[in-house]
Parts: sequence; C-alpha cells; structure tokens
Amino acid sequence: MDEYDRALCEHYGMMLGLEPGWEVNRVELSTQTMKLELGVEWVKAGAICAECGKKCTRHDLAPERRWRHLDAMGFETQIVSRTPRANCAEHGIHQMEVPWAGKHSRFTLAFEALAIKVMLASRSIKAACELLKINWEGAQAIMERAVKRGKERRVLDNIKAVGLDEKSFHRGQSYVSVLVDLEPGAPRILDVCNGRKKEDAIQLLEKLPEPARAGVEAVAMDMSTAYQGAAQAVLPKADVVFDRFHISKLMGEAMDQVRREEHKKLLSKGDKRLVGTRYVWLYHPDELYKREKDPARDRVFERLAFSRLRTARAYYYRLLFLEFWEQPDIESAQKFFTQWYHEAKRSRLEPIKRVAETLKNHLHGLLTYFRHQITNAVTEALNGSIQALKSAARGFRSFENYRTRILFFLGRLDLHPQ
Repeated sequence: MDEYDRALCEHYGMMLGLEPGWEVNRVELSTQTMKLELGVEWVKAGAICAECGKKCTRHDLAPERRWRHLDAMGFETQIVSRTPRANCAEHGIHQMEVPWAGKHSRFTLAFEALAIKVMLASRSIKAACELLKINWEGAQAIMERAVKRGKERRVLDNIKAVGLDEKSFHRGQSYVSVLVDLEPGAPRILDVCNGRKKEDAIQLLEKLPEPARAGVEAVAMDMSTAYQGAAQAVLPKADVVFDRFHISKLMGEAMDQVRREEHKKLLSKGDKRLVGTRYVWLYHPDELYKREKDPARDRVFERLAFSRLRTARAYYYRLLFLEFWEQPDIESAQKFFTQWYHEAKRSRLEPIKRVAETLKNHLHGLLTYFRHQITNAVTEALNGSIQALKSAARGFRSFENYRTRILFFLGRLDLHPQ
C-alpha cells in the first residue's frame, strides 16, 4: 500500500470513527455505479468475546459481510469486513461484535439513525424507501430494531391511568386490542395484542412490568365484559371507568333506532318529516348551531325537537343524560342517575329503556369517572392515527408488522441507536 492509499484509508477510518483495533484497509470507488466500498479489518492479535467482552484467541474469520452506510458525496457507501471469531474458554466460538452496526443488521448504526428520521418524516414507508434506496424488508428490519431499543429504554414509572380499546385489523370480525397510557399531554400506545377476548386483554395488560401494574389506579374502557374481566384479573386494585364517549355512542344508537322505527311508520302514512334528519339528531343543539348557518334547517330542527314525535322524546333523554357527567361528585351523580333512570324506564321507548337498564347494571363503572376524570378520548384519537397508518400501508398481512408500525410511530419511544 503506497502513501496515498494509506492516507486515504486513514481518512475514511477517521470519518467512520472506528474504535482502536479496527482499520480501513481498502477503498474502492466507482464513478460508473456511484458506489463506494470500504474494507475494514481487525488488526490486533486475538479477538474479543461478544458474550463476556474478554480478550480470547482468534478461531478464524467469519465470511465476508456488508453493511450499508451513509452516502458519501452522493456515493452509496458500504462497509465490507470479515469479522474475527473469538474462541472463548467460557462461551465457546462467537463472532466479534462490530462497533459500527447492531447484531444481525445489514445497516450501520449511523444509517439506521438517518433511516428512522426519514421514515418518521415521510408520508409513507414506501416514500421513505425510495429516498433511502432500500427495500421494504430493510425498512421493516430497521423499524423492528428501533422498537426493540425503544421498549428496552422506556420508563414505565408513575403510570396512573390506562385506556383499553379495540381497533380493526383485517376485514370482517378481526380486531386488535390497544393499551394506551392516558398521561395528560403525553399519550402513548404502550402495546398492542391480536384479538379482543379476555385472554388477549390479559396478555396485553401483563406486558406492563409488575411495578408499573401496581401503580395503575384506573382503566378506561367500553362496557366489554372481556376487558372488565382482564382488568380485574391483572389490575385488581384499579378502578374500571366506563368511557363516557362510548356511553354517548350507546345513547345515540338507541335514539337512532327510535328514529328509524318512527320514520318507517311516518313514511307509510305519507309523512316525510324525518326525511334527511338522521345526522342532525346526533348533534347537541350547541354543536348544531356552531356549524354553517342554515336558518331553514334550524327552524325545521327546532320544530321537530319540540314536537311530540317519539324521536324528539328519545333526543330529550339523550341530552338529559349528558348532564350526568357534569355533576360535582359521586353522590350527586348517583342521585341524578336514579332520577334519569326512572324517567327513561317510563318513556315507553324500548331502545331507551334497554340502554337505561344496561347503564344501571354498570353504574359502578360510570360513577368511578368522578373519582378519576379520565376518558378514552385520547385512545380514540390515536385510533384515528392507527387508521392513517393502515391506509398508508394499504393494510397489513402480518399482525407483528402492524404492531411494529404502531409502536414505531405512536409509542413515543426513543428509537435512535446510540
């Protein structure tokens, strides 16, 4: 090797920031393919055991491997090396670890750090792959290692409230369960499991370390018996809080059932008063008037809302129940619910009566809201972000890939290699 080649190797060795013992011994640059290849070798005697870090005798050299590195002046750069294998008296024969890449990775740590930033900033993984000039499998491997790093580093102390909710996976009755940290201002998805049965939710909650589980005071959820059973099994000291937005959805569905039944009867008589009003009834009056002003629509709605229609009475019970969440304490809320329940049971509106009975049977989970003041609103917002990930990927065939993508983008993890 002449002086120029030696200086060139030293230059690239400094750029790579190689640790003592590793040196660049070859630099090959092609202007035709726009590729730069850097040969790196271990120049010290012996080898280092990857298990215990002790100096051992060298057994042999592993087959040549390549690692994609950061581009240099527009040239796609690769590190090429035959890594020594150490013969450790305690751990046997193991390949040395290289300082520039993680175990089993085809990319350097510096390239992975760049790739993570690009993927987080890109509109899709496909777009990120095009910018980075890597394939989908490479991007997926980088995300998997990043998520693994992030989960090992994250701190799970002081988790006071969590949310449990379901999210669709494949078409049909295919769901995953999502566990969310409801920390105000810093919501994050803690983990995801395949399925929404009790045993699935138990497995999901058990992903929290025991010290973290011991600190959880409340779990927000819908009235799923599977989720309730899982919370009681894994977090017996935590209060179950039924999500107020799921309750509102339940009330809205009951009211809409009344509307559909009445609309059908009115149409049979030639009465079209409820035509085109399906979505109007789902709004609170205050929300309705905040929308684009439509005097004709508003007059029609007011006339219907104060009419003797069964739909109007169902709407009244739905609006009245909203005051339940505004009560100052548990005692006031219980008193309010008792009054509302008796009125609803006398309403002669079967859907409303069924909801009233359901809420009575789950009253304890409603009242705990006044102790913790938590909802799954954050979880629902994160579900929207999950849907955006699904749409960008055009669906997922593998649950593990789905889970990795969710935790990569929504887990608030420290993803970057050191």
